[in-house]
Amino acid sequence: MSKHKLTTKQYLVPFILVTSLFFLWGFARAILDVLNKHFQNEMHISITQSSLIQVTTYLGYFLMAIPAGLFINRYGYRRGVVFGLLLFGMGALLFIPGTEAGTFYAFLGALFVIGCGLTFLETAANPYVTELGEKETSTSRLNFSQSFNGLGCLFATFVVGQFLFSDSTDSSSVAVPYTILGLLVLAIAVVFAKVNLPEIKHDDGGDEKAKYGREPLLKIWKHRVFVYGLLALLAYEVAEISINSYFINFVTGQGWMTDRTASMVLTGALAFFMVGRFVGSWIMRYVKPERMLLICGIGCVSCTMLVLMNVGMLSLVALLGIYLFEAIMFPTIFSLAVSGLGSLTKSASSILMMTPVGGCGFLLMGIIADATDLVIPFIIPLLGYIVVALYGFGLVNQSRD
Repeated sequence: MSKHKLTTKQYLVPFILVTSLFFLWGFARAILDVLNKHFQNEMHISITQSSLIQVTTYLGYFLMAIPAGLFINRYGYRRGVVFGLLLFGMGALLFIPGTEAGTFYAFLGALFVIGCGLTFLETAANPYVTELGEKETSTSRLNFSQSFNGLGCLFATFVVGQFLFSDSTDSSSVAVPYTILGLLVLAIAVVFAKVNLPEIKHDDGGDEKAKYGREPLLKIWKHRVFVYGLLALLAYEVAEISINSYFINFVTGQGWMTDRTASMVLTGALAFFMVGRFVGSWIMRYVKPERMLLICGIGCVSCTMLVLMNVGMLSLVALLGIYLFEAIMFPTIFSLAVSGLGSLTKSASSILMMTPVGGCGFLLMGIIADATDLVIPFIIPLLGYIVVALYGFGLVNQSRD
């Protein structure tokens, strides 16, 4: 594959602005992985009960993805981003009355609103980035933007983890990081309300028709690569979110480290994740993305099997290796699934953004962990990575035909 520019001068400013959003939702999603163990400690709940944090947040994705797609089709990417930021900011500020209520379910309500806001952001930003430049670099471009998602994750687990796992905090302390985050997000919403994000016009004549009705949502099912991509993305989300959410429980339950140290090690794992996306973005300017996806899928399957073998610290190394190999999966699967869809891209994006509901897979991991031991639940992400590897294998074979 020859080298192409990541984006063009025409789209440089919109590309930079939208890429900044990836940091925000990476931060918001990574906090959940710290909240699980924090609420277990402070509210004395089980892993299964704390998994409702993920279930509630990612249920917002599932329920709001189609409405978000319809909204963005009708009103455009910029208004979709602004509306998502407003929901996100308001949900974060709901942690203030949540601490006054003092119940786990009050926090869950705030997280559901945040999940709805993140759905609008991701439904708008992911496909928009793929269109801000040459078609040949769409996958590389989305991987680059998603790298800042990894940076947000890293920042959240380190800063918030060190804060929540200090000796002076309790369940009400979560209002502090969420209040700061909420005010920041609302300020960014004001910025996006005033900037110009150019809408991308397609030459298939379907842009106007896509603004109204359900026809685009029905037509995309005729595209086989999209349908298989949807299944692969759901499998990836089950695996990735489940491992992130389970990480601190696993390494502390194995007796390897304390909660606070575990949050630092998770930060290190997310650093691998971020590096993997930056490096993957660069490599895919030269290597076909479907081939890269297959290689990384095999890497994740191998590492997860090592974790299941329960071979002490080698399992910890393999667990960290998963973060490096899985880094390119979401943006690569996403961009391959929407490639060539033209005016159907926004509708396809809304369907794909239902897949974070796979985060509810952590509930199944929690049930298995509470009923058996801490190692067996890794069967769930193993199955997810096998599906991703098979998707990559299928695309590689297809490209040879």
